[in-house]
Amino acid sequence: MSRFSELLRSLNNLKLLGAIGRSGGDLASVADLVDNFLDSPQMGDCLRRFRAVPGGAELLEGRYPPLQPDIDALIQLPAGSLGRHYAELIRQLNYDPEFFRPRPIDTEARWLTQRIATTHDIHHVVSGFGTEAAGESGVLAITATQIGFPAYVLLTTASQLASFRLQLDRFEGLSRAMAHGAAIGRSAQCLAAVRWEEGWERPLGEWRQELGIAEPADREVYGLRSQGLLVEE
Repeated sequence: MSRFSELLRSLNNLKLLGAIGRSGGDLASVADLVDNFLDSPQMGDCLRRFRAVPGGAELLEGRYPPLQPDIDALIQLPAGSLGRHYAELIRQLNYDPEFFRPRPIDTEARWLTQRIATTHDIHHVVSGFGTEAAGESGVLAITATQIGFPAYVLLTTASQLASFRLQLDRFEGLSRAMAHGAAIGRSAQCLAAVRWEEGWERPLGEWRQELGIAEPADREVYGLRSQGLLVEE
């Protein structure tokens, strides 16, 4: 990769960060930022780290299918199950579970990018982070810590710097959420390598225990429960 190409990538990253900041998190601009790293050295290192986590190499080589949830079916699962919690979150927020940008999965970088994009809201549920700015930063910090997913590293760094310089009233909450997310990232199994589809019916608490999430963010001001989006397990 030439220095000129990396300079162009860096300039495009700055442009995209500006667009994300001005729009308050425009999803198309976030997807553009993610895609801007697909053939980068940073993505190469992210793939190296993902391959090293338990189950990572097997998922990559088998091109495990990107998530395609059936919300109508998941909402019928027992209360307290992962699938029910996830479906309720999608319904309560009126989200389209397939809002993410369609991508081919013909390369390892595209596969990992699409897997992370499609399972993002499951990470909210299992970690307990809310969907407002601080909660989003907490969730991104988990994946940034665990495998160095390039766009998430940049987004968390940029949001903390922007709040420190321009929105001090938000800085403490963002910093605490990111620190909490990084702590979960260090102690828990790699969330990007989990086969959620094979355990929708399992209780959320059981999933958290198995994954090593001893202190989910539910009870914090940036948690799902504080937003009224997560019932007791």
